[in-house]
Amino acid sequence: MLRARKGLWLALVLIVAAAIYAITRPKAVVVDVLAAKREDVQLSVVASGRVLAPARVEIGTTITGRIHKVAAREGVRVAADELLVALEQSELQAAVTQARAARDRARARVQSVTTLALPTAREARTQAASNVALAEKELKRSQELFAKGFISQSRVDEAERQLQVVRSQWAAAGTQVTAQEVQGAEAQQARMQLQEADAALALAQARLAQTEIRAPAAGVVLERLIEPGDIAQPARRMMTLALDGPARLIVQVDEKNLPLLAAGRTAMAAAEAFPNERFEAVIAYIAPGVDAARGTVEVRLDIPKPPPFLKADMTVSMDLAGPVLKQALIVPADAVRQLQSDAPYVMVLREDAAVRVPVRTGAQTQGRVQILEGLAPNDRVIVTRDIEPGARVRERR
Repeated sequence: MLRARKGLWLALVLIVAAAIYAITRPKAVVVDVLAAKREDVQLSVVASGRVLAPARVEIGTTITGRIHKVAAREGVRVAADELLVALEQSELQAAVTQARAARDRARARVQSVTTLALPTAREARTQAASNVALAEKELKRSQELFAKGFISQSRVDEAERQLQVVRSQWAAAGTQVTAQEVQGAEAQQARMQLQEADAALALAQARLAQTEIRAPAAGVVLERLIEPGDIAQPARRMMTLALDGPARLIVQVDEKNLPLLAAGRTAMAAAEAFPNERFEAVIAYIAPGVDAARGTVEVRLDIPKPPPFLKADMTVSMDLAGPVLKQALIVPADAVRQLQSDAPYVMVLREDAAVRVPVRTGAQTQGRVQILEGLAPNDRVIVTRDIEPGARVRERR
């Protein structure tokens, strides 16, 4: 009887202890579990970006003036050299007229030097040369008469003074001819004045031409900020144009995908506003450097046949197919903790507990990650987040 009582008490104690353990033991957390498995995986690069406008030009003026006419409005397509804005021209037209008159005067002076002043100077030099010859003869005759006693010394002195005068006149006439000739000072000065007048006229015409602001190339008016009567100033933007040109995409690709990128490779793209309308894009440029802050590489793609709905700055996504990984061990990217760090790990369900398992990762594509080390096929990987190592868990059924 004593043994029976002791056995009964022991069984009762065990039952009570089991009940207390069952009550105080943490309940198992229900988690989502996926089995790691091997499969063939098509690698691809998925990135987002935007449509890059060929060129965006801000239209302004280089002079100050009142706006006379605005010939384009927002959304209108304009041709190359088409008039966009016209400023008032009356003052600058008067300046052109004045400069043209000054040019004509300078041109007339050059013509005068060539056709009038130079022949006159040459004729004066010829006349002066004749006067010198005549004075020399007169002096010689006076000296002969003085030697014979027919005239006084004063007559000889007068003939010498007359010869000096005509020689001076001959020298002055020669200087005038030299000045009026092509390389002479007068001719050069006349030509320089004509050059200055031509430059002043060109400047006045250039300023007048600046009163008409024209489209630098064909495109679309994106923005118009002025109206007739406004004062245009060099520092003020008047319009913004998106110039026509080949459509391009600009995307930021994770630097880990650099081995999959190459100029000339074709990708499929889609605009966020039209996700079902996919179109081809060809890699045209890969930036030589990496953005250290974001760990991305800028990639630009040409669009051989841009769809009609594509607009500048549209948000787009790009999908570039890569090689196929044969029988790679794959898990969802959400299942890998600290994926971008140097020590990634996964939580594995073993004997109703969450176990932390360090892993070495490989390629990443479309929300999945290749596991190179740390897992075996069919290991049950916990996908649910916020599970601590050692926690009691059970698989969701």
